Formats: sequence, structure tokens, C-alpha cells
Amino acid sequence: MAPCGGREAVVSVAHYENGRMKGNLRHPRLNEKEEIQSLSQMILLLNSLLDLENCPNPPLPLVKQEREGREELAVFRIQILFREHYTWQGRLTWQNQNKEFVFRSALELIQLLDEILSE
Repeated sequence: MAPCGGREAVVSVAHYENGRMKGNLRHPRLNEKEEIQSLSQMILLLNSLLDLENCPNPPLPLVKQEREGREELAVFRIQILFREHYTWQGRLTWQNQNKEFVFRSALELIQLLDEILSE
């Protein structure tokens, strides 16, 4: 299992209902924020960004804190610390509540996000 050096993305969620998410994802590899419409789209985008990383190269800089013009439902900082094939281990920080969770797979990350956003 190769360490990914704390690769990080920031996800801002404006609306969430039954797995359908409206928001955006920011990552150091992206020139601008990417609009996302679902949890599965977010996971696939993160995976393609990880493919570009060639872990375990040195980490990219952190994503800067940026305030959106509109009110957000939630903002998450996702750090994928290790990845082997399609198994991820990392940390999810719910910035609105200053809470941190550890996940051991992409599926567990999806479940955590769904639980938080469905509250």
C-alpha cells in the first residue's frame, strides 16, 4: 500500500438529497473548481485525480480556504492518505462542525458523507 502524502480535496455542498449532491470540488490539480452532482461523481473525480498523483511522490500544496458567495450546506476536507487499487484510507474533516472522521474505504467515505448530509 503506497502512502499518498496527504493528498487533499475540498468539497463544498450546496444541496443534498438521496445521494444527489450539488456543489463543487477543489483540488490542487484543478485550475478551477469542478461542479459535482452526486457522491459517485465525486468519488470518480477523486480517483482520477489520485491516478495523476503517482503516489508516493511529494504532496501537492493544501487547498486554500475559500468562501463561496452563497450559503453552503457543508464543507468537507478529504485527505486520502493511502490507496491500493480501489481501497482508500484517509481522513474526512467536516469544517462546519470542526469534526474529523477516519475512513477505511471509498464506500465508508460515501456512507459517512451520506449520514452527515442526511441529518
